[in-house]
Amino acid sequence: MQGSFLFWKNAESSFLSLIFEILFKNLIMSLQFGIIGGGSWATALAKILTDNKHPINWWIRNTEIIQNLQKRGNNLHYLSSVDFNTGLLSLTDDIGVVIKNSDILVMAIPSAYVEQSISTLPAEIWKNKRVVSAVKGLLPGKNVLLNEFLLQQFQFPLENYFAVLGPCHAEEVASEKLSYLTISGIDLIKASEIATHFNTEYINTIVNPDILGVQYAAVLKNIYALGAGMAHGLDYGDNFLSVYIANAADEMAGFLKKFGFKHIVVGEHSGEDPYTHRKTPNYAASVYLGDLLVTCYSLFSRNRTFGSMIGKGYSVKAAQLELNMVAEGYNASKCIYNINQSVNAAIPIAETVYKILWENVKASDGFKHIEQCLV
Repeated sequence: MQGSFLFWKNAESSFLSLIFEILFKNLIMSLQFGIIGGGSWATALAKILTDNKHPINWWIRNTEIIQNLQKRGNNLHYLSSVDFNTGLLSLTDDIGVVIKNSDILVMAIPSAYVEQSISTLPAEIWKNKRVVSAVKGLLPGKNVLLNEFLLQQFQFPLENYFAVLGPCHAEEVASEKLSYLTISGIDLIKASEIATHFNTEYINTIVNPDILGVQYAAVLKNIYALGAGMAHGLDYGDNFLSVYIANAADEMAGFLKKFGFKHIVVGEHSGEDPYTHRKTPNYAASVYLGDLLVTCYSLFSRNRTFGSMIGKGYSVKAAQLELNMVAEGYNASKCIYNINQSVNAAIPIAETVYKILWENVKASDGFKHIEQCLV
């Protein structure tokens, strides 16, 4: 009798779990996603969402790209190997339409173009939206993160703001090589829900609440990647580069500590998950250190490529024309230099990269100075 009761009890529990799972999946699929941006990272994120069968509203400024996506199913200029199911794409060059028709907005435009793209929009258009920032930079001239700009311009609450970060390169997403995304937000329940939309066979997701720290880490790693590229262009070897990156990681941690950010020491964990018994995440291991490493070493890194050109003697303008993509670390180096006037952290590597790019210090002279700073 007792066994029979347990059987029905377990059957009832399984049935309820199935019902909840179906309801949850239906809720997820009913959410409307919008993507703002037409570059490689925007295209990679669009691939992930559409691979999960999500229809997306997609704003792309370049109408030529829109027409090619509609006709041939791929982005003419970025990650052209990715073939989209065009039935899942609602494409437009009207940014207001995408924002109005979407519940979750993935912002994937270079930081330098954020203000001109959205500043004239009415504040009410952002009401009840969630914003997922894929912007890996500070807004030039304002020296603020996207969430700070949205708050100042539209009174957009931090509770509805999230960030998607690496370590992850768009090119490896395109080829479906296993990659990791970090979804950050102060509301972990909402962040976890958003993360489910980005889980695929080739994407694992990590969730954390350190929304400001991870964004500043993403800004800084681009600056250090520029320096890594300069070192390569100046013909420094792997031995030097390993010491350079180790010191860059230490410098990053020092800067972040000045802000009071946590989770930046590799090897420190606050315990274990009571259900899985896995160690609690230490964000230094992936979103801080991991993203720094891949951006400094990978041949896909546009910041490393840009820096390598500078190290080889290109002018900033010539390197920009040759790259034909935005290297976020360029503007970020000036923003961080300005911010550090009040933070007063010891960041000799980042400051030297800034001086090479903005104050006409020769790369070879700058790196002679960096050599003396490494420990």
